[in-house]
Amino acid sequence: MADYSNITLDVQDRIATLSVNRPDKLNALNEQTIRELGMAMDEIEQRDDIGGVILTGVGEKAFVAGADIAELSKMGPVDGIEVSRLGQRVFRRIELSKKPVIAAVNGFALGGGCELALACHLRIAGENAQFGLPEVKLGIIPGYGGTLRLPRIVGKGRALELMLTAQFIKADEAYRIGLVNKVVPRPQAAEGQEAPSARDALLAEARAMMGVILANGPIAVGLAIECTTRGMEMSVDDGLAMESNLFGLLAATNDMREGMQAFLDKRKAEFTGR
Repeated sequence: MADYSNITLDVQDRIATLSVNRPDKLNALNEQTIRELGMAMDEIEQRDDIGGVILTGVGEKAFVAGADIAELSKMGPVDGIEVSRLGQRVFRRIELSKKPVIAAVNGFALGGGCELALACHLRIAGENAQFGLPEVKLGIIPGYGGTLRLPRIVGKGRALELMLTAQFIKADEAYRIGLVNKVVPRPQAAEGQEAPSARDALLAEARAMMGVILANGPIAVGLAIECTTRGMEMSVDDGLAMESNLFGLLAATNDMREGMQAFLDKRKAEFTGR
């Protein structure tokens, strides 16, 4: 296991909670944090005790409030290319992970933080979440894949509106346009008791969704992610060919036979990932 300083990695019941841990900087992404996220994804892929990932930020105020502007302000043209490509490589690693990744968005997800959420397979937002790609206010553009992923998720018009106006949207609007899959209301206190934190409620919902996903065949889940992600980058004919090949590949797995036999036997399938 790697030694991390800007992130934390906790594993329980096959679910890894990967948290950006710079709350004093609103979890802003500097170079070290991005590199540590890449290292963590490498570790997660190699660990058999991890089936899926919840990606979040420490604290109640921010998921990730953006890139570290103090660091970016010093870059020149060549540095700018390298900064962008590092973020792109790590975020692409997340996007292509065959283990499902859910972004649990608490508070601000702006700039690079919004791009990080976009690279995840699913997004769940707390009621206090806000999303935005305000880079044009700084005289730059999104550089970690946001110009490609956002229009694929919400459509070109909505994506350009967010990028060109640099405005933030709240969780309910993000849900309305399809940017997030679910909004978790702020928890209410029972009489005479203190309410759970909004972040705890959000993480509980993310764990519940991940639990539903992990009850399914892990090879099939991974290939569904791969087929959907890569298929959106292909022509329809090429995507269909890939889909049929992966469909056929699954017919060689023990999990397919177990899943179908369990259905016929009217029992719960016991998948082994083989």
